[in-house]
Amino acid sequence: MGGGDLSALSGLYPLTMGIAVLAVLALAWGGVAVLRRGDRQRGVLMLLCALVILGNVLIWTV
Repeated sequence: MGGGDLSALSGLYPLTMGIAVLAVLALAWGGVAVLRRGDRQRGVLMLLCALVILGNVLIWTV
C-alpha cells in the first residue's frame, strides 16, 4: 500500500471539512436538545462525538 499521487483528491478536502463542521454543529445542537428532553446518556454521547470530530477537524487543518 504505497503512497501515490493524491492530487486528484485535493478538491475534496474543503468539501470534507465543510461536511465535518456541519456534522459538529448538528451533533451539538441535537445533543443539547436531547439533554433538555431528559435523556442524559445520549445527549452526552452526542456532545462527546461532536468534540471528537471538532478535534479531528482542528488537527487536519493545522
